[in-house]
Amino acid sequence: MTHVFARTILREYDIRGTVGTTLSTADAYAVGRGFATVVRDAGGSRVAVGYDGRLTSPMLEAALVEGLVASGVDVVRIGLGPTPMLYWSEAHLQVDGGIQVTGSHNPRDDNGFKLVLRHRSFFGAAIQQLAQRAATGDWASGDGTVTDVAILDAYVARLMAGYTGGTYRIGWDCGNGASGPVIEQLVKLLPGEHHVLHADVDGDFPHHHPDPTIEANLADLKQLVAERNLHFGVAFDGDGDRIGAVDAQGRVVWADQLLSILAQPVLAALPGATIIGDVKASSALFDRITALGGTPLMWKSGHSLMKEKLHATGAPLAGEMSGHIFFAHDFYGVDDAHYAAIRLIGALHDTGRSLGDLRDALPDYVSTPELRFAVAEARKVGIVDDVVARLAADGAIVDLTDGARVTTPDGWWLLRASNTQAALTVRAEARDPAALDRLLAAMDAQLAASGVARD
Repeated sequence: MTHVFARTILREYDIRGTVGTTLSTADAYAVGRGFATVVRDAGGSRVAVGYDGRLTSPMLEAALVEGLVASGVDVVRIGLGPTPMLYWSEAHLQVDGGIQVTGSHNPRDDNGFKLVLRHRSFFGAAIQQLAQRAATGDWASGDGTVTDVAILDAYVARLMAGYTGGTYRIGWDCGNGASGPVIEQLVKLLPGEHHVLHADVDGDFPHHHPDPTIEANLADLKQLVAERNLHFGVAFDGDGDRIGAVDAQGRVVWADQLLSILAQPVLAALPGATIIGDVKASSALFDRITALGGTPLMWKSGHSLMKEKLHATGAPLAGEMSGHIFFAHDFYGVDDAHYAAIRLIGALHDTGRSLGDLRDALPDYVSTPELRFAVAEARKVGIVDDVVARLAADGAIVDLTDGARVTTPDGWWLLRASNTQAALTVRAEARDPAALDRLLAAMDAQLAASGVARD
């Protein structure tokens, strides 16, 4: 038996596609066969499996489990829950790997798989090798078992372990994603006053799409914070590994600002430690880490890439503009938005200041959001390469960590090829609107020279 995956679903960080178009139960089965073979080749025998609240997740999970069992691994089924609960299970249930069926923050009909092998991200070349195994039918055979395990209570207890926060009035927007049951349980244990929105898991996402990096999706949370006079609010994406936040005034506190706040207690405990931000983060973040006595490190965007860098450097904390925040300090080096919320409460308590005050203490730069525009998959990397070549010829100051981050007296602009879409990603930051306009004009001129334009 062999199987051929659609090439577009084999992403850098995970496997993701549109169900009924590029992703099917046959793909899920093949992922199970291939991953089980990898686990057995590594001397393992047990894999944890979870799934998010998307409408197609149960059927994909069933096919995935069937494939894992057919290749001879024992499956520990944790059921419906957020991706961080799967990460916790993989770390604690004496298994050799884990797979979460999830579409993350993508459109409703998308779905896919995030994979972990022996506490490390399974991504990049390893995903391509799964496809190669499928194409040749190079799968182990066997007769694995399936065990159902209920772990929600234990996971929530771990989130609360060592809680050092004070008493706050907080809004929580679960966006009808998989975080709902976790947050409903968590707020019962937290002191203070808590108001939970959209906790019912519903793959139709009837209230708003669960992507907290898009400000429009935070409208319900802003309204709740204002009406209830809350200290702040937090929101989660569809599978609970990305966090968003608003302060008491309803202003968005972006992920690099959150990381600046979260870094302070970590660096107080670990002076001089390395804190990692991605290439899309504000220069204010890296300046703040330095001011706190830490060592800033800029790295590539992507949850798997960031986790690997965290592991390689021994850094206690990392984060990226997409809302993934990774704690290795007193945690497992994974992106868990629920735990990030707990640590945020602790950071506010430690400083004795409000989220809004801490936000106001950061430099007030002018920036674009992360902007994406479609280009052909076959062209996206070549366009960035062309731009980099021209910049080098012009003697520009360019950081090539991930795409091209170009620094000028006005600020910086970034151009990179998306690892998850047939698209280019751009962002720019400056000290005033006129400078931002100049940065965007310079970037647009480079794109024009390569025959493309932003929509």
